[in-house]
Amino acid sequence: MSKTVIAKYSQSGENFEIFVDSDLAYDYITGKRPDPMTALQTEEIFKDANKGERQSQDKIKKIFGTTDLPKIVEMILKNGNVPVTTEQRNKLVEEKRKQVVAIIARNSIDPRTNAPHPAQRIENAMREAKVTVEPFKSAQEQVDAVLKKINMFLPIKFATARMEVTIPPEFANRCYGLLKQYGLKDEKWLNDGSLSATVEFPAGLQAEFFEKLNNFTKGSATTKLIEV
Repeated sequence: MSKTVIAKYSQSGENFEIFVDSDLAYDYITGKRPDPMTALQTEEIFKDANKGERQSQDKIKKIFGTTDLPKIVEMILKNGNVPVTTEQRNKLVEEKRKQVVAIIARNSIDPRTNAPHPAQRIENAMREAKVTVEPFKSAQEQVDAVLKKINMFLPIKFATARMEVTIPPEFANRCYGLLKQYGLKDEKWLNDGSLSATVEFPAGLQAEFFEKLNNFTKGSATTKLIEV
């Protein structure tokens, strides 16, 4: 039982605690194990695990919206406080930082140029702003707070790019799936077999889109940025 720790989750003044294996809980949090129940040591939800005080079913249902144990364990492990080693915590922080950077890079642009910010530039701004990333909070939940901090060091805004694309007939069918992947909004097949389309996607993906489109069409497609 030396690896057994108490994972805790609190909301609306109520505490929910479970006994878990620290290594198995870490594996689940980092995606190495798909089943949260493998980490659970005792199939009970406690109000105070150290005292053995069980939490009431009514309060469990009220906070989690269910009494299904696997779902509750999943929520506690993903959103609660799980004791981990310093090394494990550092790895979690680094992984969560990468996720935050990826989300911001995907959706943001430099408002001065309407060009996407490279991931490294965002990372540098986060370091300069001394951003703290929480290991047990989802990356998406942390994005707004991170944006507010780095905006003092890096002009940045979330935006959507709307673009007109014309693809020569020999590549039109091949590119159709790519256009759908990037948010196909409108399409028109021209008399010569060319495809004229409008796509809309997160503005930070412009460079990625151009690269894939050029690969698919050998650089023969034409594009026009309508709006950012």
